Order: sequence, then structure tokens, then C-alpha cells
Amino acid sequence: MKTLKIAIQKSGRLNEKSVEILKNCGLSFENYKSSLISTVTNFPLEILFLRDDDIPEYVQDGIADLGIVGENVITEVNADVTYLQKLGFGKCTLKIAVPNESEITDVSGLEGKAIATSYPVILQKYLDDNNVNAVVRTISGSVEIGPGLGLSDAICDIVSTGGTLKSNGLKPFGEVMKSEAVLIASKGMELNEDVIELLQRIRSVLLAKETKYVVLNVAKSNLEKVVSLLPGVKSPTIVPLFEEDWVAVHSVIAEQDFWEKINSLKAAGAEGIVVMPIEKIIS
Repeated sequence: MKTLKIAIQKSGRLNEKSVEILKNCGLSFENYKSSLISTVTNFPLEILFLRDDDIPEYVQDGIADLGIVGENVITEVNADVTYLQKLGFGKCTLKIAVPNESEITDVSGLEGKAIATSYPVILQKYLDDNNVNAVVRTISGSVEIGPGLGLSDAICDIVSTGGTLKSNGLKPFGEVMKSEAVLIASKGMELNEDVIELLQRIRSVLLAKETKYVVLNVAKSNLEKVVSLLPGVKSPTIVPLFEEDWVAVHSVIAEQDFWEKINSLKAAGAEGIVVMPIEKIIS
């Protein structure tokens, strides 16, 4: 049986979450910071720790069968890979930013201006889509210092919180691309049985993170109202209680609807609500 290879970031903002999701899938391995490879002991998989810029091409060329990397990196190198699953972490936005004192307020104001970026391909497409002619200056690292050095009138860079822009006297105004970490595969590998198994594990972990397990007590007279608020995975589980005319209801609630649902359940007569995290959901 072939041992799969998955490439993840060796260091940086995606490394910790990539390791975490693989371990939550039940994979046993050591995260060797000083090594480029780690072998999973309970699944036919080897983990390659690489620079994120190299991951798409490693997967495209079949050196790695799978990879976890940001969408922005894949788009920038135009890698020919298969997208398997968005992973919900590493979310950021590629934005245009200008000095606080700049009079540029929209993309049309970039006409004839110079823009510093580490993502020239993505930026050029954005400019072309908006019919703007600007000078794209490619630099690696510390893009935000471009205007201060007189290198550019604006920058195009990844923004997570905006703190770096503020500290460098910059303000964002144009959203070029949204990005998050994704699981990718070499062409054809999406049909591999072990890849399908690993993808199922990852999806079960992601689904569990998006939901909460809820147990509550309710009088039978209010049961129908409560159940209507709890669709559950398929339908809620109803368990009789020792006290006559009362039942316990077991179900799940989507994380994004959590507080709204809880308040609605209380208003419908639910009592003794217990909420627990879910480790995995196998669909």
C-alpha cells in the first residue's frame, strides 16, 4: 500500500492549526520542528514540513499527494491542483492600503500609481478587472514599509487584524481577495481510498467544531415547541424522565446560531440546559 504524503507549513500562522486538525483526526505523529518529514504511525501518511510558497507546486507535481495551504498562495502560483476542503482557519483578506494622509479612496485612484506587493499575479488580475493601469512592484516581506521608503504609493498585502497597517500609518480601502486554509490534492488523488478516508475524518472534525451538543428538560406540553427549534443531525432524541410528564431532549445546535437558539429554547419552556462540545460527527 502506497504511503501518502501531505505537505503543511513548516512555520508560520498555518502550522499550528494544520498540525492540530491532523491530530484531531486521530493521526499519531511527532511535530519535529527541526525535521522536514514526520511519519504517522497509525495511518499510511507522511507529513512534509515545507515553506508555504512551495506547497502548491509540490502537490501539482505529485511530490506531495496532499497539501494544506492558503488559497492566496495557490492562486498566486496558479497551481493545477484539486480543491478538497476549506478548513476554516487561516482566514485573511488581501487588501490595498495607502498612507493615512493619501487622497486615494478607491481603486480608480490607483491609476498611474505604484503598488508594492508580494502577490503580483493576484494584484495584476484585480487591476485588470477594474481597468486600472498601475505599476506593480514585487517585493518579499515588509511590504508595509513601501510607501514610507518612497518605493510605492500603496501596498497590497494580507490583512488579518489590521494592526500592522495601523502601526505603519496605513489605511485599507480595497478588498482584493479573501483567503483561508484549504486541503488540496494532486490531480486524480481525490479518488484514492486513503485520501477519501482522511477527508472524511477531516470533515467530521470540522462539522463537530461547528456544533454544540445540547441536553435539556422540558414538560411534554411544551415538547412540540422545543423540538421545532431543534432539528438536530436528523431529529432530536427524546428520553422520558422519572418525573411524569417531563422528558429530556438531546440534540445539536450550530455554533453560529447558539445563543439565539438557547434564548428561544428557554422562552419555549426548556429548563436545565446543558451544553457540551462535540469531538467528531461522522455523517
